[in-house]
Amino acid sequence: MSEHAVSARAEQQPAMPTIAPLRWLRAFVRTPYFAIWPATALLFAVSPLLASGSLDGSALLGMLPFAAILALAAAGQTLIVQQGGLDLSVPGMISLAAVIVSKYPEGSDGRLLPAIAIAFAACAVAALISGVAITRFGITPLIATLGVNALLTGAVLQYTSGSASNPAPKGLVDFASGKVAGIPNTVVIAAVLIALATFVVRRTILGRRFVAAGASPRAAVAAGIRVREHQLGTYVVAALLYAAAGILLAGFLQTPGLQPGQQYLLPSIAAVVLGGTALTGGSGSVAATAVGALFLTQLNQVVLGMGAASSVQLLIQGAIIALGMGLRNVPWARLRRARTRAAAPVAPRTEP
Repeated sequence: MSEHAVSARAEQQPAMPTIAPLRWLRAFVRTPYFAIWPATALLFAVSPLLASGSLDGSALLGMLPFAAILALAAAGQTLIVQQGGLDLSVPGMISLAAVIVSKYPEGSDGRLLPAIAIAFAACAVAALISGVAITRFGITPLIATLGVNALLTGAVLQYTSGSASNPAPKGLVDFASGKVAGIPNTVVIAAVLIALATFVVRRTILGRRFVAAGASPRAAVAAGIRVREHQLGTYVVAALLYAAAGILLAGFLQTPGLQPGQQYLLPSIAAVVLGGTALTGGSGSVAATAVGALFLTQLNQVVLGMGAASSVQLLIQGAIIALGMGLRNVPWARLRRARTRAAAPVAPRTEP
């Protein structure tokens, strides 16, 4: 090999590992999932200016578990949205799981694991009811999941006889309030599950088929993808994430009450919108949704720290959903083409 060829090859080698990350970064910045990252960083930067003490250690440790629980619920909602649906059974799922792990053990840690298994199984069965109604009987997701949520609410009231005095077992309370290297266990569990979901969707054949089934069901069927099975499985996986959120919520609250999941429906949808996932289905990002949940939880903490009423939280969440849906309907591609044509130089006319 000539000296010139060796030197040329040596000059090319160092450039390769730097070009790919730059290309990846440029591509990521252009995605709809990028905006929530700098927005969240900006929110945390201005939080002490808006509400003093909102970034203290105790404030963060009190906020992060709720952000993690919301992230789990919103992750399940993201998967449903990617399949073109919207899950209104989130409150019932979370409430049922929380009530089961609080009441069934009767304070005994020895019955905690069976209670957790029953909670997951109950939510999975409820999800199968929703999924079958949608995929086999053609019922719209809103109606199907709303009906299942009503069934779950009734099941909670029947199981508890309208009384919510059962505290969670000490083992669950200790785990939910515990920390690993200073990080709350709830955050660790949420991070692991969200990373696993992200890996499956982004890096596996199953994930690519899942995205294709949500983006264009007809094209996916033509390609041989079992769209109904993917949709049904999505509702079950989402239900397991809701159950995990409910179990952790019961341990963190210690006495969760009758309907602890009621406050998670609107925030779970708002976090999906903040994360950039299109409500029309197809592509989405569970990781960006988790950051959206962190943004929303910190924003609520700042709003309350400023002395605003708790009703302002609902106004903010509703505004986020409305704004997100409105921005999705703007024909951005058509506007970009029009701007490009307007900016293009006009060739001078030549006289004949």
